[in-house]
Amino acid sequence: MDIGFIGLGMMGQPMAGRLIDAGHSLVVYDSRPDAIAALVKRGAQAAKSVAEIADRVETVLVSLPSPEVVLAVATDASGGKTIKRFVDLSTTGATMAKSVAEALESKKIAHIDSPVSGGVGGAQKGTLAVMVSGPAEHVAAVKDALAVFGKIFVIGDKPGMAQTMKLANNMCSAAAMAATSEAVVMGVKSGLDPHIMIDVINAGSGQSNASMAKFPRSILPRSFDFGFTTGLMAKDVRLFLAEAKALGVQTEVTGAAGRVWETAISEMGAASDFTNVIQPIEKKAGVIVGGKK
Repeated sequence: MDIGFIGLGMMGQPMAGRLIDAGHSLVVYDSRPDAIAALVKRGAQAAKSVAEIADRVETVLVSLPSPEVVLAVATDASGGKTIKRFVDLSTTGATMAKSVAEALESKKIAHIDSPVSGGVGGAQKGTLAVMVSGPAEHVAAVKDALAVFGKIFVIGDKPGMAQTMKLANNMCSAAAMAATSEAVVMGVKSGLDPHIMIDVINAGSGQSNASMAKFPRSILPRSFDFGFTTGLMAKDVRLFLAEAKALGVQTEVTGAAGRVWETAISEMGAASDFTNVIQPIEKKAGVIVGGKK
């Protein structure tokens, strides 16, 4: 399949690479020439702009950092001579997805939201959860390509449905990270060994992806290199809280988790790895979690 891929960052680069490995013909674009060059070495063709990609292929996939960037790229792509469908792998929220879909519909271009979950490791291994919503005939056209990224979940046929699913998923992840961080810091402050704590939590009812993956891999060793930024997680939490508010849904717990992430981005910076969320909690308690076992 001929595919245009725009956005070759931490997630986009490995996803585009998997499409090449699966035999798809890729035309790629990114604002960073080095990111394009890395894919060209693997067999992709380079484009000089978003508009060029939209002129060359029917199917355009994007993996971009913010809703505003997605809207700007969709606007640029909408003038293309060849593009028929715009597949958004980013996390933008339902409101923006609906706005993008309306803008593209006026140009007779189908919009498919297809946010993914599973991190950089999942993108590299092809084990992502791929959430999809959009017109059935267009979803069918791209399903085989999206399956290269992982397991597909068709959420519905309306714009924004997959985005809402992604925000719900990421809010669960964000809340688990915040709660597990506070719980482990409490235990360490009282004199418990954090390695033993994580072993017990993972053998008991408190286990989550935070305790099973993020703590052992990035927090206990103090590497803080899981591969997702604090800024992106904070963005997803804000989008969830905004959507929940618009729907009139209670956010007592998720709102509290949101405040933890706002503190993390304020103290650690948007570019920091999101596992750094524990550090402001440690600082306030006067303890360090992890290090040598």
